[in-house]
Formats: sequence, C-alpha cells, structure tokens
Amino acid sequence: MEKKIKPIYPNAQFKSFCYIKSVVTNPNIIVGDYSYYDDSEDGPESFEKHVTHHYDFIGDKLIIGKFCSVAKGVEFVMNGANHMLDCYTAYPFEIIDEFKGLSRPFGARGSRGDTVVGNDVWIGQNVTILPGVHIGDGAIIGANSVVAKDIPPYSVAVGNPAQVKKYRFDKETRKFLLELKWWDKDVEIIRKLIPLLTAKELDKEQIKKVINS
Repeated sequence: MEKKIKPIYPNAQFKSFCYIKSVVTNPNIIVGDYSYYDDSEDGPESFEKHVTHHYDFIGDKLIIGKFCSVAKGVEFVMNGANHMLDCYTAYPFEIIDEFKGLSRPFGARGSRGDTVVGNDVWIGQNVTILPGVHIGDGAIIGANSVVAKDIPPYSVAVGNPAQVKKYRFDKETRKFLLELKWWDKDVEIIRKLIPLLTAKELDKEQIKKVINS
C-alpha cells in the first residue's frame, strides 16, 4: 500500500490533527501513510518544529511508520543535540565563534543513528524521544515519558526514563500481529480488516480468510 495521502486533514470537520506525511518538507523525515499528529494549540502543521537539532550535515533520519497516532507536545530530539562525552568537558566549543577550530569537530561526537518509530504506534502527550531510539510496532508510549532506549513491539512504556510496564497481548498474539503486518496491506483489504481488528476478540481464522480472499 503505497498510496499517497493527498488531504492534509483526515477529518474535514476537525483541523486539530493532520496527516504528518502531508505537511513535512524535510527529506530526512520519512513518514508512512495515515500517521497523524494532533495539536490544537500550535496547529498540527507545526509537526516539523517538534523535531529538534536535526541538521542536514549530520544526515540522521526520523522514520515513522504507517497508522501512527502522535499527540501534541511530542519532541523528537535528534543527534545534533549530542555533546561529546569522552572529553574532560561536555561544552560544545566548536559551535562558539570565539573558540572555533580549537576542539574536535562536531562530527567527532558520533551519532546514535536514525530514530525509528514502527507502525501502529501511539505516542501520548508531551513525550520526549531521544536520538537513535527504535520504537516497535504496536507500542504505546504514555504521556510525559522520556524515551531513552528501544521499546519492544506491542508494549506499554511510561516514565522518565520510559520503562516497559506490560505487553498489550500475549506472546502468541503479538507474533500473529507482527507477521500479519496489516498496515502493509492494500487499503481495500485494510477496510475489511478494520471490524476484525477493532473487535473485542481477535478472530485469527477470519483474518486469514480476509487476507487470502
């Protein structure tokens, strides 16, 4: 399903949330279809302002999967915020005009790599996500959390630093959903899956029938 999302707003009556893919301009921010950002205060079109310290010369990427729900106040802190920790001072002399050329260059700080958010992830209000973190498919990040390390698929993580408090489903169900990858199906298949994915009980056999029909 590589359908381009044309509208900015998923719901024409509510302009408080928008498809992220429709408003980002930075080529190093890659967002899947149907993922949205909700912000009634600054406006959802302000999403890119919440990706901080994201400098072209570093080249790190923010990658967000499909069907993610991102609440207002979320901050993605990228690798440009890093200070060198293997020195006797953490002060960034190289960005101060008066001291340029006296310390190791910015690039010597190292990078923690791309920040990756999986598919069907729900990120609560005012969450801070630090550089290089990977959040697995189906995970939920509680409001006001600080995500400093990888979060496994279909887990619920909260706190500062964010810790996994529980898994949303049993191991067998998680395995089934990760193999299903419903978010990658054709949109017409997804339409048929929606009643099954939002039911109180997961009917795996019926899901298989839909996929194989």
